[in-house]
Amino acid sequence: MPKDSGIGAPTKRREDVRFLTGKGRYTDDLNRPGQAHVHFLRSDVAHGRITRLDTTAAEGMPGVLKVFTAADFAAVGGVPCGWLVTDRFGQPMKEPKHPVLAEGKVRHVGDPVAAVVAETLAQARDAAEAIELDIEELPAVVDMRAALEDGSALVHDDAGTNLCYDWGFIEDNAAAVDAAIKAAPHVVTLDLVNNRLVPNAMEPRAAVGEYDAADDQHTLFTTSQNPHVIRLLMGAFVLGIPEQRLRVVAPDVGGGFGSKIYHYAEEAFVTFAAKVVGRPVKWTSTRSEAFISDAHGRDHVTRIELALDDDGRFLALRTDTLANMGAYLSTFSTCIPTYLHGTLMAGNYTTPLIYVRVRAVFTNTVPVDAYRGAGRPEATFQIERVIDKAARELGIDPVEIRRRNFVKPDQFPYQTPVAVLYDTGDYDATMDVLERISDRAGFPARRAESKAKGKLRGYGVAAYIEACGIAPSSLVGALGARAGLYESATVRVNPTGGVTVLTGSHSHGQGHETTFAQVVSDMLGIDAAQVDIVHGDTAKIPFGMGTYGSRSLAVGGSAIVKSVEKIVAKARKIAAHLLEASPTDIEFKDGKFTVAGTDRAVAWTDVTLAAYVPHKYPIEELEPGLEETSFYDPANFTYPAGAYACEVEVDPETGKVDVLGFAAADDFGNIVNPMIVEGQVHGGLAQGIGQAMLEAAAYDENGQLRTGSYMDYAMPRSDDLPSYKVDHSCVTPCTHNPLGVKGCGEAGAIGSPPAFVNAVLDALNSGGHKVAHIDMPLSPSRVWAAIQGGNA
Repeated sequence: MPKDSGIGAPTKRREDVRFLTGKGRYTDDLNRPGQAHVHFLRSDVAHGRITRLDTTAAEGMPGVLKVFTAADFAAVGGVPCGWLVTDRFGQPMKEPKHPVLAEGKVRHVGDPVAAVVAETLAQARDAAEAIELDIEELPAVVDMRAALEDGSALVHDDAGTNLCYDWGFIEDNAAAVDAAIKAAPHVVTLDLVNNRLVPNAMEPRAAVGEYDAADDQHTLFTTSQNPHVIRLLMGAFVLGIPEQRLRVVAPDVGGGFGSKIYHYAEEAFVTFAAKVVGRPVKWTSTRSEAFISDAHGRDHVTRIELALDDDGRFLALRTDTLANMGAYLSTFSTCIPTYLHGTLMAGNYTTPLIYVRVRAVFTNTVPVDAYRGAGRPEATFQIERVIDKAARELGIDPVEIRRRNFVKPDQFPYQTPVAVLYDTGDYDATMDVLERISDRAGFPARRAESKAKGKLRGYGVAAYIEACGIAPSSLVGALGARAGLYESATVRVNPTGGVTVLTGSHSHGQGHETTFAQVVSDMLGIDAAQVDIVHGDTAKIPFGMGTYGSRSLAVGGSAIVKSVEKIVAKARKIAAHLLEASPTDIEFKDGKFTVAGTDRAVAWTDVTLAAYVPHKYPIEELEPGLEETSFYDPANFTYPAGAYACEVEVDPETGKVDVLGFAAADDFGNIVNPMIVEGQVHGGLAQGIGQAMLEAAAYDENGQLRTGSYMDYAMPRSDDLPSYKVDHSCVTPCTHNPLGVKGCGEAGAIGSPPAFVNAVLDALNSGGHKVAHIDMPLSPSRVWAAIQGGNA
């Protein structure tokens, strides 16, 4: 195995060469011959009835090819939701139509009402201003509690309610949990908000639709994390295009964090319009447009109750959550607050009884869907905040109360009361590492130094576990998933020994072209430079489910492993013929096939050439060629876990918080590329600290987004963040995938918000300010107000 390129090597990302030299190829870089441009006229009110829509003047403007309205889409379907949730009464969720262009009503600021296709983007914008649009404004529903009150305005009249579903998990636990809480010596209650976020990937969304009448072929180029899913949803459920007539290409993608998983109306529009106008049609979102059209994340309001005995051991946990769906159901929106949230409410702990209730609510806001972590950050924040509050109320050290309740190594595999089965872990070990790398022992001295300067210093911890590589398909299908959750890979070996891997996974910054090549390099004993990774084009790759939920290596990589194993098995047979030996006597190591116990051997390239020039083996026993395809459907989730510590300093005069240090100890199972893993953790920490400290999408009572640009929506900058201490030396390999990997892409965003909030509250309480909770983001004004009044 090449030591500098196989599994475990901190190989630099090969894709960075093109990214850092400006040679990346993104959707907006694509300009098709004869292409036209589209500009969407979007609603500037959150809720209203369209009373007049006159496009006559716009249609006569220079360069205009066509102005589209909802009437043009009368024969097509709405943008579908990919997950059916059944409520706690056995009833299916409310699933109102999500039209490509607004039909009759607008339901959020940014809802597209009409679209102008013109020769140039400037002409399209000018013509859009000439459209005469009158909207009878209706009361906007923004607050979730108000949306559920009798007499509230309805986002969807035909639904008859703003309640999408009322879900309980596990419903059979409800009575036992209630009894345990009533009988417990101590019950800690906390009301909290998981604030709404705007994804803000570096690359805004873009889409180019193209139609070739010669072969009745549609092509969509788009910024997508899963092109095959887009093809399936758009072709089958929206536009009615046979899949063999529809190609979806996702070239380089500049970040997604979940926001580019979904099928969006703009993708369906450009695909549809290209055929109508007979020209390629291109759309690129502006940053302002992204704020009101990209699916947002989080937005939960929760009450959590934790019952404990006198020793601080957990007896029962109950949560009641309102989850915002926004105006329409986005592709995976319904499963985020349910199956990706409820199944993680056990955390790292042995809580015997758990009940989770979630009510999903329609509001006149941008649709909400998965954002880095997707349900797991919401669960972790609830658990880790209420545990910290319990530690303070019971007078137990916050690390000690967690250790008392951790699942212990000898308890694995551990069946939780919320359905999932943890296969491996060692939560005490990660906490041990955390205390060491964060220098917890030295914290009292550092606190004293801050006190001497008139500052309050705090140390906060949080433990987390997440479920990655969502699967198996049989399980999620029973839970309402409308697509499989396997992954695919074709491995094609060339006659000269080079390898092409066609993967259904897709990269939007994770480094797949490097790590996938490392896996193949390690297995075949060839240099990673000989391995080419192909992804993102449905015309080339086998049907795959894309990238999200930290599934790339655990699921996509496992499919690659299965295909490589088939390659090696066939190559061993070819080598056996070349060496005149039995296949069972052939050993393969470091790129060489050897007859066991002898020095007789053939090189990898001798076998690969023979596969395509099969003169020396009987083709009646073995087909020529060396290419294999596999589909991998996991038997279980993977369960990465860890412990995080944040150290902050608070200025009591202003409420300003400075993050002085952050430590992360993670168990990701086996590590393929430690440098990329560290980078993934760094990025996740930045996003998690950003949510806890700065970021929040806020609406006024009329449904206007008050944070619609970077002037109002505070993204973390380099001077907001500390240098991180990251450790992933605790390794308990996953037991059910061939690589033993668990996933690392979302961990930082999951564990960091509660660690930050716990640190700030530790600082305030150490200074005599009795503050039980502050909702995120912990802006200076909120922290200052808490200092002045407290909320114990």
